[in-house]
Amino acid sequence: MKKTILSLTVLTALALGTASAQTTIKIATLSPLSGGQSDLGTQIRNGATLAVNEYKAQFKKLGFDLSLTPYDDQADPATGTAAARKIAADRQILAVVGTLNSGVAIPSSAALVASHVAMVSPANTNNLVTDRGLSNMNRIVARDDAQGPAGANFIITTLKGKKVYILNDKTAYGEGLAAEVEKTLKSKSVTVVANEGTEEKSDFSSIIAKIKLQKPDVIYFGGIYNQVGVFVKQLRESGVATPIVGGDGLDSTQIATIAGKGATNIFYTTVSAPPESLPAAKTLAALYQKTFNAPVQGFGVFGYDAAKVVLQGVLAAARANGNKAPTRIQVETAIRKGSFTGLLSGNVSFNSVGDRKSATIYVMSIMDQQYKLSTTVAVKPVKQ
Repeated sequence: MKKTILSLTVLTALALGTASAQTTIKIATLSPLSGGQSDLGTQIRNGATLAVNEYKAQFKKLGFDLSLTPYDDQADPATGTAAARKIAADRQILAVVGTLNSGVAIPSSAALVASHVAMVSPANTNNLVTDRGLSNMNRIVARDDAQGPAGANFIITTLKGKKVYILNDKTAYGEGLAAEVEKTLKSKSVTVVANEGTEEKSDFSSIIAKIKLQKPDVIYFGGIYNQVGVFVKQLRESGVATPIVGGDGLDSTQIATIAGKGATNIFYTTVSAPPESLPAAKTLAALYQKTFNAPVQGFGVFGYDAAKVVLQGVLAAARANGNKAPTRIQVETAIRKGSFTGLLSGNVSFNSVGDRKSATIYVMSIMDQQYKLSTTVAVKPVKQ
């Protein structure tokens, strides 16, 4: 008799455990949480955390426990792909917010597509991220073929550049952005004296020597703040005051910290809005500061918005599924075909390949280590 009671107790516990597991819904973040780009990757995770906290009550009403599982991709494609495989293996994870780097997003999304784990990126700009036509890959930011021309046009119209020296960091992000800038500059008869790739992180003396010989009006660097900041510091210390323009990889307060007094006459296009430019972001900024004891940055705002797209998509899929936990395919479809509101960066809907139908590019300036919004450019993908 005791054995029968014990068996029933075990079976009941197992049944309850299974039921409990079925009511847990997870979303994941995939971004660099360690290494040289962790400043931006942590912003993405933290923004997503605030969105999850905000939506827990709505999920609770439907009988779901909502949680966030962060993964560290270290801004490395192999590490990100390995993390994506772990995400695919955890059946409770229905979607991913990420990544920061296009070079990580491309293989990671490919690793997740067979499992139908939807991704919503708050940062990836390389054209190939969505041009591959994967059913699970979406982004809420503008593409390189919008950001590149915006940067090039700023060089031409505002900085009056006639001769430009281009650098890139040899990643999918940096090379893609630099190529779009070069294409636009050349189409408008601006001389591009070089488009040089470099993985250098500490000693830019040979590149600076070439720049001094060429005497460009403007330098464009398609790269990330941790590399570009060192370049800027050394360039200014060598006596070169030439304006430097970059993309959203420079969108971090760390570039001013790294470059020090050399952080002046720097401009960058960014796909993530500076929080102060979004009136609706004031409440989030206060909450972020209180929660993480740090100021929110643009990618924190867009991590929050990307997570809200994911969470609204999961809720829509659950409601369409009779208020039951949806499948990954149902979530993937709900995200691609949905219309998402209440976001700090405006409403979001996606085209057939996962590009945001209407986005904004922000042009920032850094003068004497001070950041300021210079102008904004409304953009749309070629395919609607």
